[in-house]
Amino acid sequence: MIFPTLDTPSVLVDLDIAEANIRKYQDYCDEHGLKLRPHVKTHKIPSLAKYQVAQGAIGITCQKISEAEAMIEEGGIDDVLITYNILGDRKTARLRALSERVRVSVVADNAIVATGLSRAFADAAEPLSVLVECNTGADRCGVASPADAAGLARRIAELPGLRFVGLMTFPPVGGVTSAADWLSETKSLIETQGMKVDRVSSGGSQDMWHAHLATPVTEHRIGTYVYNDRSLVTRGTCTWQDCALTVLATVVSVPSETHAIVDAGSKVLTSDLFGLQGHGHVLNRDDLAIDQLSEEHGRIVSSGPIRLAVGDRVRIVPNHACVVANMLDNVDCIRGTDIIGPVPVAARGQVW
Repeated sequence: MIFPTLDTPSVLVDLDIAEANIRKYQDYCDEHGLKLRPHVKTHKIPSLAKYQVAQGAIGITCQKISEAEAMIEEGGIDDVLITYNILGDRKTARLRALSERVRVSVVADNAIVATGLSRAFADAAEPLSVLVECNTGADRCGVASPADAAGLARRIAELPGLRFVGLMTFPPVGGVTSAADWLSETKSLIETQGMKVDRVSSGGSQDMWHAHLATPVTEHRIGTYVYNDRSLVTRGTCTWQDCALTVLATVVSVPSETHAIVDAGSKVLTSDLFGLQGHGHVLNRDDLAIDQLSEEHGRIVSSGPIRLAVGDRVRIVPNHACVVANMLDNVDCIRGTDIIGPVPVAARGQVW
């Protein structure tokens, strides 16, 4: 039986693999002169963030203020970029308090957000560093054109309490070079206005090995690489052996010779398909598919005899590791076949 002393379902994190992933990508960034600012939304664990910084990361990326607060609580992290429009007096007051503990930079893609930031920081001892978020094709947040980006940069530079420091984007999958062209044009426009663009921040795990092709980019933000997942294996970014996070599940029913039920459903594996067929990959069983989830049940099917029995255990690589890590209060850390113990997911559920 696999890890018989652990209850299931359990989210396992193999620290040997996670640490190797961290070192490997830090080496890549060092080789290509890129600063690495890992996104902690994947693991949400301060000790892993501190390991990333110890290996050479310049700081961390967070999506929300509460996530950043949880990550810095233990100390050891002093540079945070929050890549989300921060809106409203309650949030900007918390941001101001955070900035008095660590070095903080943020993004904005509109003047309303920038004005709110200015209102909170107008009397601060140090101005808040702000990057303009740019839509380079992912069609999420971001200003729509280089001209709009240059205009917002100028507005930020004029507002009290703010300092324009650069550009930030999350490019579409396969869009590294097109995003680079967009950012280069924007950088030139801003520089013709007499402003400096000190930082150009891009990100994404799926194109992580092509990040060096984006010539204007100075720093890369990446999250999933620490664990990897089925989506990245499918894309060819990594292998199953590089997947540090797996879900340990127990077979609780074998209703027929071609399907079995495990105790990991959507509340652990999540229902995120991430563009794939099925809900994860059963390690060492390429003949199996997880075709259906309910909240506490996962159905595994096979075109032939399932070769699973009640009480058997399987390890599943999820489609999308980031959302799985946010589902449970703790992950069970291992090193190979050795159990290290549970580790709290400190920033779990911190979405404010």
